[in-house]
Amino acid sequence: MQFPEYRPRRLRRTAAIRRLLDDPLPGPERFIWPVFVIPGSGREILIEAMPGQSRFSPDRLLKALEAPVKNGLGGILVFGVPEVEHKDANGTAAANPDGLVPQTIRAVKKEFPQLPVFSDVCLCAYTAHGHCGPLNAAGDVDNDGANRLLAETALAHAAAGADGVAPSAMMDGQVLAIREELDAAGFTDTILMSYSTKFASAFYGPFREAEASAPQSGDRRGYQASPANPRQAWIESALDEAEGADILMVKPASLYLDIIAGLRQRTDLPLAAYNVSGEYAMLCATAERGWGELSAMVRESVNAIARAGTDIIISYWANRYDELIRETV
Repeated sequence: MQFPEYRPRRLRRTAAIRRLLDDPLPGPERFIWPVFVIPGSGREILIEAMPGQSRFSPDRLLKALEAPVKNGLGGILVFGVPEVEHKDANGTAAANPDGLVPQTIRAVKKEFPQLPVFSDVCLCAYTAHGHCGPLNAAGDVDNDGANRLLAETALAHAAAGADGVAPSAMMDGQVLAIREELDAAGFTDTILMSYSTKFASAFYGPFREAEASAPQSGDRRGYQASPANPRQAWIESALDEAEGADILMVKPASLYLDIIAGLRQRTDLPLAAYNVSGEYAMLCATAERGWGELSAMVRESVNAIARAGTDIIISYWANRYDELIRETV
C-alpha cells in the first residue's frame, strides 16, 4: 500500500473514528494509589513537591478514599511515616503488629472491605540512617539480617488483613524469606507483589521528602538496580518469580518502558509499574508553568505505560483519575 491509494489519515479523521480504533485508556480499576500514613488523628499534611497528594492520619485517609473508591479505584499501597523517636539502627518498629501500617490496614479493611490493600515492606522509613536494612561493621546493609526483619514486617501486615505485601528493599532473597514466613504462619493466600526491578533512580526525590526516608549517608546504588544494566534488571525479576512472587514490578515506569516491554516478553505473571513521584512532579511542574496541559500529558503517560505491557499502574494519578484521566464522550 502506498499514497495516493492508501491514506492513513482516513482512520483518524474524526474523534469518533479515532475512538473506534484507539486502544482505550486503562480504567481506574487498574490503578493502585500509593498513600502515606502518619500517626494521630484528624491530620492531613500537604506534600509540597507532589500537588494533590498528602500525608494522612488513618482516619483522614478513610475520608480521602471515599471518592476514589466510589469511582472504581483498584487498590492502595500503604507507606508508613513514623515519628523520629520510633526509628532505630535496625528499623525494628516496621514489624510492630500494632504499628502505624497495621493500624491503617485494619481501619481501611473495616471501612472498605472489598478494596485491595497492599503494604510496602521496607525498613528505610524506620531506620535512623535511612537505609533499607541494618548496617554491618563496614557500613553496608546486612542483606540477610534485613531479610529477617522484612519477613517479620510482612507477617505483621498480613496478620492485619493486607491482601498483599510489596517488598521494596531490593535485598537478595527477600521474596523467598517473606513467602516462607507467610506460608509457615498460614497466610498462604497473601499476595506477594515484588518490587522485582527497582532502579537506583534520580526520580525518587519527592517520595523521599514525603516518606522522610532519604539515607543519611551514601546512597542505595549498592542494592538497587543500575539504570544502565537492563540485563541484570531482568535477572532480578526472574529470581523473584522463582522465589514465589505473584506479581512483578518495574520502578520507575515512564522512563523504563523498554524494561517493562522486555519483562512482559519474559514472564506470564501479572506486571505492575510504579509511576514514581518524580515522574508525577515533573508533569505537575510542566503544567504549572504553562508548558503543557496536565490532563493530556497524564493520559499520554499512562497510555504509554499500559501499552508497554503493564497490567497494574501504581500511580499518584489514581486519586485524581476522574479529574485528569477519565474520558467523557
